[in-house]
Amino acid sequence: MLFMNAVCLDLEGVLVPEIWIAFADAVGIDEFRRTTRDEPDYDKLMRFRIGLLKEHGLKLHDIQKTIEGISPLYGALEFTDEVRERTQLIILSDTYEEFAKPLMAKLNYPTLFCNNLATAEDGSIVGYKLRQRDGKRHAVAALKSLNIRVFAAGDSFNDLSMIHEADAGCLFCAPYSIKEQEAKNGVPCVDTYGELLEKISVFL
Repeated sequence: MLFMNAVCLDLEGVLVPEIWIAFADAVGIDEFRRTTRDEPDYDKLMRFRIGLLKEHGLKLHDIQKTIEGISPLYGALEFTDEVRERTQLIILSDTYEEFAKPLMAKLNYPTLFCNNLATAEDGSIVGYKLRQRDGKRHAVAALKSLNIRVFAAGDSFNDLSMIHEADAGCLFCAPYSIKEQEAKNGVPCVDTYGELLEKISVFL
């Protein structure tokens, strides 16, 4: 049986800087620096963020203004272009369409599966709508059900289920705590796009 291949990558921390960390720096509120690298419970993290936004009177357009100034990580555009020349590339992210659109333009519009925000008329973020719970893992499983071999990579707690579900994969620039934990599960970690491309090349 012949198989197609696909590479599934996380977005923030892998191809672009962490949006919430950039926002924390822009508004001078360190509490926004907490990410999925620190908190494995995504719902708890988002409820914390939404409460913090309300507390400080910050709205969607404030975050979008920060995002306008974010560029892909050094080498990310060339890396994604190289991957797309070789195989299919899909970005699986827990970010939101309302955040990601300008970033996709800067990466030459790769395919993106993500979520959506719920906003009030005044632009306040009041909630979020997951495309699917544990959506990254489900996306990889769905691709595999179509006889597509999947390589997956990410850097955070919320990437682990898709990496484990994939036919092959690795961590990318993960913090030591996650890297150490997953080394026990046989999941390698690389720290450069060159190393990641080599892993993908071996897989293909």
